[in-house]
Amino acid sequence: MYLLDTNIISELKKLDSGKIHPQVQRWAYSINLMQTKISVVSITEIRTGILSLARKDQAQAASLDNWFTNRLLPAYRTRTLSVDTEVALICVQLHIPAKRPINDAYIAATAIAHNRTPVTRNVRDFQGLPLMLENPFE
Repeated sequence: MYLLDTNIISELKKLDSGKIHPQVQRWAYSINLMQTKISVVSITEIRTGILSLARKDQAQAASLDNWFTNRLLPAYRTRTLSVDTEVALICVQLHIPAKRPINDAYIAATAIAHNRTPVTRNVRDFQGLPLMLENPFE
C-alpha cells in the first residue's frame, strides 16, 4: 500500500480542522488510512521541526508536540517502518549516484524494501527511482 512522506503526514494533520488541501482530503477519504505506514525518518524530521520551532514559537511548538506525542506516534506505533540493513544498503545505492538528500533516499529505500508506494508532494525528490509515486495534491 502506501508510505507517507513527511509533507503528507503534515498535511493530513489538518484533516480534523478542515484546513487540509481539498484534493488531499479527497485522496485521504478514498483510501484506508489505517493501511498507510510511515518511516522512522519522517518521525525524525517532524521531531526536528518541532524542536527548531520551539526556539521561535513555544506555543506553536507545544501544540505540534502534543499532536506528535498523543496522536501521530500512537496512531503509527505498529505502522512505523525502521531503517534496517536492507533499507540501509538500498539507500546507499540510491544516494550515491544521484547525490539526492539522504532522508529522501532513506524514505525511497524504505518504500522499495517494503514494496510500498511513496505518497509525497515532492515528486522531484524521487525522480529517476524505480518507484510508483502518488501525489494527492495533483
